[in-house]
Amino acid sequence: MEEPATEEAINRGRAVVLADLAADGVAGPEEVSLLEQAVSHRRWWSEQWPAGAAFVPGLLAQDIQDALLETRGRWPLCPLCRAEDPHALEVEPELGEDPHWVCSVTGTAVAPVGGLAGARQ
Repeated sequence: MEEPATEEAINRGRAVVLADLAADGVAGPEEVSLLEQAVSHRRWWSEQWPAGAAFVPGLLAQDIQDALLETRGRWPLCPLCRAEDPHALEVEPELGEDPHWVCSVTGTAVAPVGGLAGARQ
């Protein structure tokens, strides 16, 4: 049986990534299906390593980012550098708590994962 902290982290991760997808207008059925696949995988991963539950939100963001790269292209695009060569934001830390979307060109933290709506205003 899953630990409550593990399920809480999975639900929080799903919610914050879905919020970011919605902020960019890409929370359609295909994207939500990709997210659910990633959630299923990370649920298994969390069962294997319960101490890593706090890392799930950032990992889900990376999973959906990778999945969208194959189907839609780079996501989410950096709002700081749009006039220049468009590039995707990266999740930092790659494996850690409190993940943020960061511009890979400037190193600037743009928003916490789940907070893209505020960065787009």
